[in-house]
Amino acid sequence: MTETIKIKYFTDKIEKLAYIGGKSDWIDLRCAEEIQMKAGEFKLIPLGVAMELPKGYEAHVVPRSSTYKNYGIIQTNHMGIIDETYCGDNDQWFMAAYALRDTEIHVNDRICQFRIMEHQPALVFEETGELGNADRGGHGSTGKA
Repeated sequence: MTETIKIKYFTDKIEKLAYIGGKSDWIDLRCAEEIQMKAGEFKLIPLGVAMELPKGYEAHVVPRSSTYKNYGIIQTNHMGIIDETYCGDNDQWFMAAYALRDTEIHVNDRICQFRIMEHQPALVFEETGELGNADRGGHGSTGKA
């Protein structure tokens, strides 16, 4: 099923959104203004877009694999979650970033990416004394002989 997402651009200086390579599940987001950061500095980097996500969906925003290498920044909350209620005309998306070295990020630089996911279904937790499954060997044990 194809969903339609209304999008508002805050600038005409960034490229319009498109799938990475035309086929990925992730869509790049771009820096909407010139940013200079000193090592140890935090900034909300404007991404130049606001969207109206379909009801029951949320966006997961994460850095691109090259973001730290290219810009020396990390996303402070490791993954941003934007739900469908954040859809007002001034609800611009941002990347919360922390600089580990002095850096410059330019308008239209691809710094993060997003995909939308359905909200988690309602869950009920049932307490039990045993789960009845084989143990895997403890934390970090996968692949050990």
